Amino acid sequence: MPPRRTAYSKSPDIIKDPGFGNKVMQESALRLLNRDGTFNVSRGGLPLFKSLNMYQVSLSMPWWQFNLTLVGLYLLINLLFAALYFLCGPQALTGIQGINGSERLLQTFFFSVQTMTTVGFGHIAPHGLAANLLVVLEAFLGLSGFAVAAALLFARFSRPTAKILFSNQAVIGPYHGTTSFGFRIANGSPNELIEVEVRILLCMTETCDGVRTRYFHQLSLERHKVAFFPLDWTVAHPITEDSPLYQKTSQDLRNQDAEFLLLINAIDDKSAQAVHARSSYKWNEIVWGARFRDMYRHTRDGRMSIDLKRIHDIQQVDTPVDPSQTVWDL
Repeated sequence: MPPRRTAYSKSPDIIKDPGFGNKVMQESALRLLNRDGTFNVSRGGLPLFKSLNMYQVSLSMPWWQFNLTLVGLYLLINLLFAALYFLCGPQALTGIQGINGSERLLQTFFFSVQTMTTVGFGHIAPHGLAANLLVVLEAFLGLSGFAVAAALLFARFSRPTAKILFSNQAVIGPYHGTTSFGFRIANGSPNELIEVEVRILLCMTETCDGVRTRYFHQLSLERHKVAFFPLDWTVAHPITEDSPLYQKTSQDLRNQDAEFLLLINAIDDKSAQAVHARSSYKWNEIVWGARFRDMYRHTRDGRMSIDLKRIHDIQQVDTPVDPSQTVWDL
């Protein structure tokens, strides 16, 4: 007996799978997209050296982790070579003034730093074949290592990123005379973004014959693209009779585990490269009967500016949100 077709499966505007796959859509109980834009899926099964891309990891990790990794590797490599010089014996390095083992190990560490950085103060020098071979190896690793570190620093500084700020919560409430779903974004980067385009996919679940399935709607927006993005943008989806949110209540969105997936594409005007940002809102991150507070302020020279600290500020409205109504009498 064929599975029962639902109202969702018959609708022509349903996106059955934007790329997650049937397994994820039917069995995953987590949100599809985290607030930071990462997906709640993982890939495994490959050997470590095939699955790990150190270049991509170095570019994507936070700056504090990147700097801490560089400093840690620098100290670790110098400690390793200091131990190797120490194991070569007390005659491997001339000019060592330390008598006990700890003093000699400390001076071999400083000699390793001088060799790796090619400073070469000249107070300590290698003596013997083993020590000289270690110097050759360390000098090569030092030159190549600093070249790689400099290239990674340049790549991190030059790589354009869309530092889009998202409001902590989305709202459903009055907007320009209608009821709408909306959220607020702003540019958190000093670079300007142009040709900013937004897409919203509404994911809702339905259980049919014991099979849990997610369905995706692409929501129509008041405007899906702006040429310039100097301040903020309240992205709004008018809730009309054609909207999948029409006459929906907060309990309906909870029962269907609603999730709004946000996809943003833009062009960085300094580098002329495309940048992207992703985020999502779950049903419990939506405030009903609310709208965003004004962020604008006037400067002394008459220019308009916004206070980015207020991007999350919302206020309740006096008129309750009635899902059966699409027009507000403001």
